[in-house]
Amino acid sequence: MDANVSKRPVTPIRSGSLEVRLAETPDERDAAQALRYRVFYEEMNARPSAEMAARQRDFDGFDEVAEHLLVLDQERGDGPESVIGTYRLILREAATKVGRFYTEDEYDISSLIAYDGEILELGRSCIDSGYRSRQTMSLLWKGLGAYVWHHDVELMFGCASLPGTDPQALAIPLAYLYHNHLAPPAIRPRAVPDRFVDMNLAPASEVKNRHGFSSLPPEITTLPPLIKGYLRVGGFVGDGAVVDYQFNTTDVCVIVKTSLLSAQYYKHFVDLGPTPRAPGSEPAAG
Repeated sequence: MDANVSKRPVTPIRSGSLEVRLAETPDERDAAQALRYRVFYEEMNARPSAEMAARQRDFDGFDEVAEHLLVLDQERGDGPESVIGTYRLILREAATKVGRFYTEDEYDISSLIAYDGEILELGRSCIDSGYRSRQTMSLLWKGLGAYVWHHDVELMFGCASLPGTDPQALAIPLAYLYHNHLAPPAIRPRAVPDRFVDMNLAPASEVKNRHGFSSLPPEITTLPPLIKGYLRVGGFVGDGAVVDYQFNTTDVCVIVKTSLLSAQYYKHFVDLGPTPRAPGSEPAAG
């Protein structure tokens, strides 16, 4: 991003009774972990450790170095009980404190780490079941956009999940992603060898790429909203899926190059005034 364009600090963004901002206290981070537990372990049947089950919290060592983006509903009060959405954000400097990114458990991301520019790992995104609306998702993404803008992030990446642990049952969506959204070689992560699942599970003719998703097979139109959101802003996927038995999911690695966001979507995504440069003017690495 252009260093001559002044940046606003990451301040709360509001929509009705909802606001998005970074967690400011240990109690708010704890509330995010409690929300993650309800969504991942109680709703999606992930498998908690004994300590997680006892505390009813989803947590790991990365939480200590991460920043936690929150969506809060002020009508639920001004304490931790107001947290209804979250995203875990880990910048390059934060990852060095633990020696790696979370994604490295599943993918070789050496090409991303070597990228000349700020990178941001996204993870643990979830929204309370009573708030899964366009308003909440849009607010969460605008908060993410403000963070990306503030820190001059050039690449975002992270593991995104499809429900279930049977890749064959997910053959069509995985093949669709492989044939239509594979990342350029210069920024293409690859699943680690002992967990690599080939995504080329159906011929390209069965998963033709068309504008949008409405005219595609049901298996593709029902891709998780988060993955569809990444694709709509020009996101790519890495090579190979990974089965995550703890979370009861099949994961893909998603990469978003911020310079390739369309001008229209950039304004919506960031919501912070003028675009710092003409997005889309930089070709994808190849």
